[in-house]
Amino acid sequence: MRIPGWLRVAFAMFVVGWGANQFTPLLLVYRATDHYSQTLVTSMFAAYVLGLVPALLIAAELGGRFGHRKVLRPVMVLTILASLLLAIGDHSPAPLFIGRVLYGVCTGAAMAPGTTWVKELSADAPVGTGARRAAIALSAGFGGGAFLVGFMAQWLPAPKVLPYVVHIALTVVAAVLVWNAPVPERAAAVRTRAGNPTQRDGRHYALSGHFWSRIGPMAPWVFACPAMSMVILPTLIKDEISGAAVAFTGLLCGLTLGTGVLVQQPARRLESLHPGLVTVLGMASTLLGVLLTALTVGHGSVTLVIVASVVLGAGYGLNLVGGLSRVEHIAPAGELAMTNAVFYSLTYVGFAVPTAVSVLVDRWPETDVLLGLAVVAVLSLGAGVLAQRAARPATV
Repeated sequence: MRIPGWLRVAFAMFVVGWGANQFTPLLLVYRATDHYSQTLVTSMFAAYVLGLVPALLIAAELGGRFGHRKVLRPVMVLTILASLLLAIGDHSPAPLFIGRVLYGVCTGAAMAPGTTWVKELSADAPVGTGARRAAIALSAGFGGGAFLVGFMAQWLPAPKVLPYVVHIALTVVAAVLVWNAPVPERAAAVRTRAGNPTQRDGRHYALSGHFWSRIGPMAPWVFACPAMSMVILPTLIKDEISGAAVAFTGLLCGLTLGTGVLVQQPARRLESLHPGLVTVLGMASTLLGVLLTALTVGHGSVTLVIVASVVLGAGYGLNLVGGLSRVEHIAPAGELAMTNAVFYSLTYVGFAVPTAVSVLVDRWPETDVLLGLAVVAVLSLGAGVLAQRAARPATV
């Protein structure tokens, strides 16, 4: 059976997403077995952003110059090496930090070229299909990996090794599939709207006020939502889930990111009817999720945590679709990969939220810190409302 080219690339993105989030349920394992502090493990969680952001920008440029396949091939090899380092380096924080940063390089180098490649291979499908396929592949990897790793680490032997071995095996399969995936002509890759503002002022779209006013303010909340759900929420009910904390964290990961996947298809249809509205709804969900998280402090309610994780998952999926849709339909074809890279770079700023919260709660009550975060979400929601009102009709 011949596997479609877009599906081969999407599977590679799924596997990269799996590896990016497999570390999350293991945070509790490292805390319990190695006695690392909450600030230390959340710093490890966020460390891969240090490798991800520069890799995103560099890989987008390299992908546009040399082709996406030439970027993805070494990424798959490096992904195997990163997981191997994490598997054998659990004896001290330094190898884990290095492994996370290295995996950040892998994730960043795969995201923009992979997303653009899936779109190019989806040129015969309706406009917007490529963005949806890429977003779902990444989201499924982020959620599926963490969900299964949580159960592996809870009940199977060698919890700090076995999950990485499974990921390495998956990456080998993905590498074989993507190694010779087709590369279509770039001219057929993207359909864009006429009259793009970047074509009028000569600036790259990612540097335009249009991008920074309509997309930039909401982008960090894309991954701030799942980061809060996967890292902060489990700590609020640690006594209630002490017998299965790792598995429950994996469950929250799957629930949060699974919700993000489920909302994406209806979100794209809504975006086609009301441009900009999806991001407003995403920010409203984000604000509600932050408030529910604040409400959970001191209550120890498993039910409330589950509800908050679903709401934050919806915020993640809506904000991701809203941002990618606006980029796809407004950025010029020749600037799409780099604009995707800048967008993704901004989204990953959200992974620093748990670390920031962990540091701030040493000085202020956790509820106050989370309410302060809610104020920031309100400001971002206001920016989203203004952007939606200014948005011009677009066809998805």
